[in-house]
Amino acid sequence: MIFETNGVSGQVVAEGSLNVFALVIYVPSPLATFLDDLRRELVPHCNPRAHVSVLPPRPLAEDWTIASAQVRSLMEAWSPFDIELTDIRTFPATDVIYLELGDGSAELHRLHDAMDKQSLAFREPFAYHPHVTLAQEIPQPRVTSLFEMAAVRWKEYRGPRRFRAERAVLVQNTVPDCWIDLAEYALGVAALK
Repeated sequence: MIFETNGVSGQVVAEGSLNVFALVIYVPSPLATFLDDLRRELVPHCNPRAHVSVLPPRPLAEDWTIASAQVRSLMEAWSPFDIELTDIRTFPATDVIYLELGDGSAELHRLHDAMDKQSLAFREPFAYHPHVTLAQEIPQPRVTSLFEMAAVRWKEYRGPRRFRAERAVLVQNTVPDCWIDLAEYALGVAALK
């Protein structure tokens, strides 16, 4: 498969690593455990790891280590911040069921805009909307029932609904559609030096 982005061709290999990368902030447990269990309940074949994407999936025109240096430089200067998960929503264009963000959403927008440059630049198919995905690629007739199930489970959940964004991870997609961690970055370490 060949795709075009900003005039740069990227080739996806048939097996192994793909030229598809993302920058994510993993949700810590116990909230992550609840979200992963809920996602498996909604989409049983899923192998989730709850996260918020700072940079949604994108090809890179350069080696990932160059992008990693760019990420590290910015993350080390960026202060940690809180992220709050609020309500269950659905993206109408894709029927993706997700958790909306309250606190931290504006900070994630600023971080995304600061990162989406140079070797990490990419013309994304949708406007950036930070969230936690709960179900995607589901048959349209099941969207309403799965949305309602997710809303009930979220209402019943009594654990924490916010967490501190202190680390981000550059991940790469592999065949068959698994994501591997390449590098981890601590937010705000430059301020501590």
